[in-house]
Amino acid sequence: MENTEKKVKFFDKVKENEYYQRWIKSPLTYVAAAMLLAIFQIITLASTGNPWGVSGVFAYWGAWIYEAIGGNVDKWYYFASSGAQSTLDAGFMNHAGTWRNLGIIFGALATTLLASGFKIKKIKTKRQIVAAILGGLLMGYGARIAYGCNIGALFSGIASLSLSGWVFALGMFGGAIVGSKLLVKYFM
Repeated sequence: MENTEKKVKFFDKVKENEYYQRWIKSPLTYVAAAMLLAIFQIITLASTGNPWGVSGVFAYWGAWIYEAIGGNVDKWYYFASSGAQSTLDAGFMNHAGTWRNLGIIFGALATTLLASGFKIKKIKTKRQIVAAILGGLLMGYGARIAYGCNIGALFSGIASLSLSGWVFALGMFGGAIVGSKLLVKYFM
């Protein structure tokens, strides 16, 4: 019983700590978040020689899983180049994008848990399930045909002074407007 009381007191002290409140519990300002994204983009470009990308890594994850169960992607157009083949041959754990994505996934989970922001919500209707599945599939498909998601095609595109990044921004902005109106009309 005494040990439990010590743990409760410790966590009460942590919750009241000004550094916890400032860096974990409170959200970053938009300017601070933009600065961090820019710094991460520069570090990624300098260390890997490639702009930051997220969704392309998932294609490699799928290929590695498919090959692990006996499939072969050598003849697929997306993986036909020598660069893609060398990435596949190097393996899951030797891919810089894999480590970045794992860092994003587990970092987001850790900060959500540390900020007490994790909540499991009850699904109200089957429409919400359909909307989530359909939205995820459309986002994944769109990221592949655009050769990148909002990080690779938009953020890295603009940072690389590419016109395609700005075109992607216009399309994403228009899609967000249409998507949010559809979401409110049919799924809320």
